[in-house]
Amino acid sequence: MGLRINDTIPDLKVETDHGTISLHDWVGDSWAILFSHPKDFTPVCTTEFGAVAQLADEWEKRGTKVIGVSVDGVEDHKKWKSDIEQVSGATAGFPIIADVGLEVSKAFDMLPAEAYLPDGRTPADSATVRSVFIIGPDKQLKLSMTYPMTVGRNFAEILRALDGLQMSSKGVATPANWVPGEDVIIPPTVSNEDAKAKFGEFETVLPYLRKTKAPE
Repeated sequence: MGLRINDTIPDLKVETDHGTISLHDWVGDSWAILFSHPKDFTPVCTTEFGAVAQLADEWEKRGTKVIGVSVDGVEDHKKWKSDIEQVSGATAGFPIIADVGLEVSKAFDMLPAEAYLPDGRTPADSATVRSVFIIGPDKQLKLSMTYPMTVGRNFAEILRALDGLQMSSKGVATPANWVPGEDVIIPPTVSNEDAKAKFGEFETVLPYLRKTKAPE
């Protein structure tokens, strides 16, 4: 059974270009995002890690740590960061896990248990290691997305999803295409009386769809 929404992530001890870390200790009391990649020195992945580096201030504003995963070694990660920084014009200050033994890739259900890296491998051998995992301060998986190697990830959407998750942790839900500043949805489990007490005024669009101002 793979990792599912609201499952606690495995507390793996991993090697990174920043040294050895425990995933649970690293997350701490923060939100966290784990980005995985099938191989260093690949074109789409280089632009993606560059985008992560460029968003350093946005992650910090949201109290969110970011960490990469690639199935190459620490020394390759250190060299690859030079390319990432050249492409992005930003410092890649986040750690990258060296998942050479595929422990993270398998624990997060990106590769089957029997997977291995053959000699002379190409990115196609680990093509499914192309996921985004958003993790809450409770160490639980809140959201996951998986992309093919040919489609670069949309980091504006990842930020928007993170904003939505952080908003929903306040006891509300967010509608389609929601962005910060827009109204939110009151969950159906909250009665009208309790909604009035908790949120004040709200709009009843349908008996099961009620909107209100986003809580601070």
